Amino acid sequence: MSLLKVKDLTVTLMTGSGPADAVRRLSFELNHGEILGIAGESGSGKTMTALSILGLLPYKGKTSGSILFDGQEIVGFKAEQFRKIRGKDVAMIFQDPMTSLHPMLTVETQLTEHLRHHRKVSKDAARAKALELLDTVKIPDPASALTAHPSQFSGGMRQRIAIAMALACDPKLLIADEPTTALDVTVQAGILQLLKDLRKRDNLSVIVITHDLGVLSSLADRLLIMYAGAEVESGITSQILTSPKHPYTQGLIEALPDSGGSGKNLIAIEGMPPELGKFPSGCAFHTRCRFAQERCKQDWPTQVHFGSQGRIYCTVNPSAHEKTGQS
Repeated sequence: MSLLKVKDLTVTLMTGSGPADAVRRLSFELNHGEILGIAGESGSGKTMTALSILGLLPYKGKTSGSILFDGQEIVGFKAEQFRKIRGKDVAMIFQDPMTSLHPMLTVETQLTEHLRHHRKVSKDAARAKALELLDTVKIPDPASALTAHPSQFSGGMRQRIAIAMALACDPKLLIADEPTTALDVTVQAGILQLLKDLRKRDNLSVIVITHDLGVLSSLADRLLIMYAGAEVESGITSQILTSPKHPYTQGLIEALPDSGGSGKNLIAIEGMPPELGKFPSGCAFHTRCRFAQERCKQDWPTQVHFGSQGRIYCTVNPSAHEKTGQS
């Protein structure tokens, strides 16, 4: 049984112009011990998907559809029900460690507070666990680090502390929202390796949210590509990165710098992503798609399957239809 099963998820937010769907008809699954990468440009609905799982949507935000976590339906949960699983069974590393850690509280306070709340352990036991966690995420001199404040650490060390906080109650699911943002390449590699090690050691299920497909290339088992709040492509990471089928995924990969040093020109996707509440009808990507036809402006994209576990939502993508025999 999957640890997480999302079906037809829609997340509706209140805007100045009225309600708007930030996530639309999204479906995916996450198995135990699996790393799923969710990628797409800013505004594609990645973070709102994660916040809906945690019950942390903005004021008046609503979810519909189904989110089964460990066999339990959590759509419709009350705040107190979310508090019982948030931080204990599902934990999140937020995008910016500069702001997600409280500047006025010591590392020890921030590491032990929710641990004592959920696990009902003594102060000494919580401190011992905090030392163990800091050692796990490779913070030098954990004892001294406990008494320090976040401002005394580099960005990479703060991110490691944020990961330690998320792991404090041994969650089943860890959600990492842009965990390597603003980190240099060496520190980034260390954070990614840490996530892989934790998955292997604890059979931890991980969702990594990013706009950078390069980050996910050696980390994620499967990818989910989102645009304008909806899935456009999903499948095994290696298949998507070597043979992308959806024009949007193709565009994201063409825009990646070449690590091999071939000097190829980067190819940008023309246009800009649509604003929340202003998504085009039909396939939202049709305004930027080189394969767009008249029907794309009206019809919701058709689901097309390919390869092993792969699928796209597209009406006319020639490469996908050629490989699947559909027209």
